Amino acid sequence: MKEVEVVIDTEEIAEFFYNELTKRGYLPSEEEIEEIADITFDYLLDKCIIDEEVEDE
Repeated sequence: MKEVEVVIDTEEIAEFFYNELTKRGYLPSEEEIEEIADITFDYLLDKCIIDEEVEDE
């Protein structure tokens, strides 16, 4: 099995969903989009599609 490193950022997810929803005629609030991004990230973790890695600041 080949391992690929993918970086998933909830801000990027939020922007993606915002753009896609507005294209479809929805106008979600910033809070709603942040929740959707967090839920999407949690889903990817739950399905073992990604592993959470905390960045050192």
